[in-house]
Parts: sequence; structure tokens; C-alpha cells
Amino acid sequence: MMLLPGSALAQIGGQSSGTTAAPTIQIAAPSLPTGQSSTSFQGSVPQGTATADTIPLTLDDAVQRGLKANLGLLLSTTQTANARGQRLQDLQSLLPTITGNIKENYLQSDLAAEGLRIPGFPTVIGPFGYTDIRANLTWTVFSLNSLKTYMAAKHNFAATQLTAQDSRQLVILTVGNAYLKVLADQAQVESTEQQLKTSQVSLDQASRNHEAGTAPRLDELRAKVDTQSLQQQLITAKNTKEKDKLALGRVIGLPPAQSFETVDKAPYQAFDQPDVQQAIQQALATRKDRQASAEQTKASQDQHAAAVADRLPTLKADADYGDIGTNVRHSHGTVDATGTITIPIFKEAQFRGEAEVAKSQLDQQKFQQSDLDAQIEADVRDALLDIASSQQQVEVSKSNVDLSAEVLSEAQDRYKAGVSDNLAVSDAQQTVAQANSQYINSLYQHNLAKLNLARAMGVAENYKQYLGGK
Repeated sequence: MMLLPGSALAQIGGQSSGTTAAPTIQIAAPSLPTGQSSTSFQGSVPQGTATADTIPLTLDDAVQRGLKANLGLLLSTTQTANARGQRLQDLQSLLPTITGNIKENYLQSDLAAEGLRIPGFPTVIGPFGYTDIRANLTWTVFSLNSLKTYMAAKHNFAATQLTAQDSRQLVILTVGNAYLKVLADQAQVESTEQQLKTSQVSLDQASRNHEAGTAPRLDELRAKVDTQSLQQQLITAKNTKEKDKLALGRVIGLPPAQSFETVDKAPYQAFDQPDVQQAIQQALATRKDRQASAEQTKASQDQHAAAVADRLPTLKADADYGDIGTNVRHSHGTVDATGTITIPIFKEAQFRGEAEVAKSQLDQQKFQQSDLDAQIEADVRDALLDIASSQQQVEVSKSNVDLSAEVLSEAQDRYKAGVSDNLAVSDAQQTVAQANSQYINSLYQHNLAKLNLARAMGVAENYKQYLGGK
């Protein structure tokens, strides 16, 4: 299924009794870079062509590939280039504009054709010509509106740079999430295969007992139903794994036809809970999306100041200098310079409208930044709560796996000894399947919660440290 990156933690649905279906994973929509959708981080630009070899893929390899090919990060980079171009355009309004031109004129006039007939004066004048080489300068010497507009563009550019850095965090979380999902799928396949072997042993035992006349056919039928159910679940688990491998390949830019196998195993280590307030303060100081929001707030402040300054006078200088004559050797320099002060007298409706629009955008940005601060704190608290909860779930579910295996062994021994029928064996097999599935789910949830904490604190690039438990 499609996984969304973000700081919200995954919620894994509980499994009903008797099922070994792969984990069901749902992730709340994250706060994303401006202008991007959550699906952009699920795509990529494929790198290279597929080969016949099966590539071994570690989590580190997957992350590095994602940082090179993930669509969300590439789109964020193009937005940075766009903002850089806009900043340069706004900078030009503060700089002088100089242009040059060369004119070579040729003229011949027929005065008679224009109705001029002067006795003793030729009716045709020319041909004659002249050369004009000239440079023109235009410079808005003072415009507070232009200055503030440039400052806003500068802050917007800084914001897009920080957003690109934040996109790297989202890519790491997305790739790590997809990789851990494949590891969970693989564990589910292996668990189901082991359960199928155990069920086959029970089926063989029930068949021998029925043939020997020591057990009713019901035992054999019951064991056969259990075995075939596990076969169906194994088919589903393998299909889920392959589909999730395709999703992982899409995230990191592998060609769809490229075969690969995950190398790492799902890690587990108890996590040392940090101080909540210190973690929140670190997140507020480190998160790149918060820093980008602060730059956008500064940009909105400058845009509002630019709108207010639009009613102030501006000073503009125009000048041209050139050399004009019949040719370059017979020419003379000319110069023309003009200074203009423009004072707006009556554009009050426009000025007030621009100021109100800019003020509303500034207020909106301030509200969004306040909400982001609250969201960051909630992200950290949610992550810490989920880590603590999932850690307990891992420990309990691991104990439950051992206990259910012991129950199954006891039930098999009782059935083999003829003390009971295989109903207890069938129930015990389902209990083992449920315990294994819960353990796989809780381990996935624990590791994903750690990744989400790293993202929530703005240090997703240290994912190894967090998955290691520190």
C-alpha cells in the first residue's frame, strides 16, 4: 500500500484471531514543503537501466539512492532554483540598467514628392548619412518599495533552501519507512512458511492416525483446512512483499524491472527516553521546516513594508552618452542626463488595497508558524509516547511468541500420545500465528516510531543512531 512520509507515527491495526496477514500500516499526512503533495515523495526519477543481477540492498544504500533520485527532493531543488531566479530579478530593480546601441543612418529625400518646390534649391537632397554610437543608463536611485521587495525575495530564497534541506529529512523517513515495511513483509513470509511446515507435520500425523483408526476423519479434515489456510496466507504475504518492494524501488529510483533483495534485518534495541522538554527545544531549534517558516514570515513582513512604502517618492536617473557624426573619424560626443523625482499624489485606493493584502498574508503566515511550533511539539510528544508503548509491545509480544510455541508443543505431544484430539493443536497453531504477527507488527512500529522521532527532532540523517536505540 502507499505510505506517506511525515512526522506522524504509524498506527498498525491489530490482527484478528487465526490470521497471519501482513501488517496494515497507516500514516497520517505530514507537513510538506510548499507546493508539493505527499505523493511526490513516493515517486522518483529512475536511475540507470535494469540488469539481470539481483542487487543486495542495505538500508544505507536505499537512503543514499533516495537522496539522489527521489522526486520530492528533486522538485524541492527546482523550487530553490526558481526562488534564486526571482531574487535576481528583484535585485535588478535596485541596480542601474545600461544598454548600448550603434546606429548607421542613410537618408535621401525627394522634396518635390513632398510638395516642396523652392526656386534655385535642388528637389532631391542627399544621399547623406551619419553614425551614432550611444550608451544609455537608467537607474532607480531610491525606491523603498523595490528595496523591500528584494529583501522579501531574499528571505523567500533562504526559505526554499531550508525547505530543500527539510525535504532530505522527509526522503530519509520515506525510504526508511518503505524499507522497514519490506523487512516486516519478509518476516511475515518466513513466519508463515515455518507455520506451514508445522501444520504439515500435524496434517501428516492426523492422516496416519486416521488410517490407523485411532482418530476420526474430522481431525484430518481440520488439519487439512489449517494447512490450506496457511498456504493461502503465504501466497498473500509473498504478494504483499513483492508489491512493497516495488514501492521501495519507486521511492529510491530503481528501475521497476530491477531485482533486489533487502540485506538488513529489522533491528531492535531498547530506547533511552530523553527529557521531553529538552527534546522539544532541540526540535524547535533544529527543524528546517520551522526555520523555513521563520524566513517566510520575514519575507511577508518585507512584502508588507514594500506595500506601505509604495506611497513614498522615488528618485530615478536617466543618462545617455554617445558619439555622433558623418562617420567615426568625423564625430563628436554628446551627453544627456535627467534626474526625476516621482511623487504619487492620488492612488489611495490602490495603496490601501496593497497594504491590506500584504497584511493579511503576513497574519496568515504568523498563524501558520504558530501552528507549526505546536505541531512540532506534538510530533515529539507523539513519537516519545509511541516509542514507549511499542517498546512494551515488543517485549510482551516476544514473550507471547515463546509461550504460544510452548502451548503448541504441549498440544502436539498430547495429540501424539492420543490424550486429546487435534482441536487443541489447531487452536495452538492459530495462537502461534497471531503471536508472531503481533511481534512483527510491534517491532515494525517500534522502529518506525524511532524514525519519526528523528524526523520530529530534525535529525533524520542520524537515523542509525536512533534505530540503534540511543
